Amino acid sequence: MGQYVVTGAASGIGRAIKSALEAEGHMVVGVDLRDADMCADLSRKDEVEATIREIHARCPQGLNGFVPCAGAGVENPNKKLIPLVNYFAVVQMVEGLMPSLESRRGAAVLMCSNSATMQGHDEGYVQSLLDNDRDKALELAESLMGFQLYGGGKLALGRWMRKRSTSAAQAGVRLNALAPGFTHTAMTEAGMKDPVVGPSMKAFVKSIPLGRGAQPEDQANAALFLLSDKASQIAGSILFVDGGHDAMFRPDAF
Repeated sequence: MGQYVVTGAASGIGRAIKSALEAEGHMVVGVDLRDADMCADLSRKDEVEATIREIHARCPQGLNGFVPCAGAGVENPNKKLIPLVNYFAVVQMVEGLMPSLESRRGAAVLMCSNSATMQGHDEGYVQSLLDNDRDKALELAESLMGFQLYGGGKLALGRWMRKRSTSAAQAGVRLNALAPGFTHTAMTEAGMKDPVVGPSMKAFVKSIPLGRGAQPEDQANAALFLLSDKASQIAGSILFVDGGHDAMFRPDAF
């Protein structure tokens, strides 16, 4: 069977994806701050580099797939963690693991968000991420709200994936992304309890066309499809798994 790496594997969507891959008989290396096969602080560039090296050592024959799920939520009081973990660590790991993915003609599934398309974003912040300008992005982070940092970072990640997908595909690697809507995880439950963002999050959930928020397993099912041979002709796509929210808010955009 295959060899996979999932970050954020100790909880939420990451844990659901890891469990689903293991249920299919695959070998999965989970990465998280704690309670994982490999423990690392992905907000630190040096620890990301060390994690990449260790993955290469553990999986010398290459990877069939990589799913970076580790993330910081809108309610996180350390604003800098949001771009560091949600964007910079993801891009750094995808690039660092690309040779392993190429060796097995593997696939990577990134975690975007439907929040990336539901509101206006600070284009200076988004562009600083795409320019890989950490200093500017972290400086701007101090003046932006959590939802701007989160949604803007997911927008930048989707744009980066789309721009990178052509060269990756030509090397035999399929890059795609999920855009989850509200999903019941520890991170979103913390947001629901936050006095600032909680009320808007609760209203957001009530407006989901299918009438419920997603479970982590809903996202895992979609991720496993994109990783599988059944999606062998899908590259550079963003799959919305949001109960119909994106279609409701943007019926003319696709």
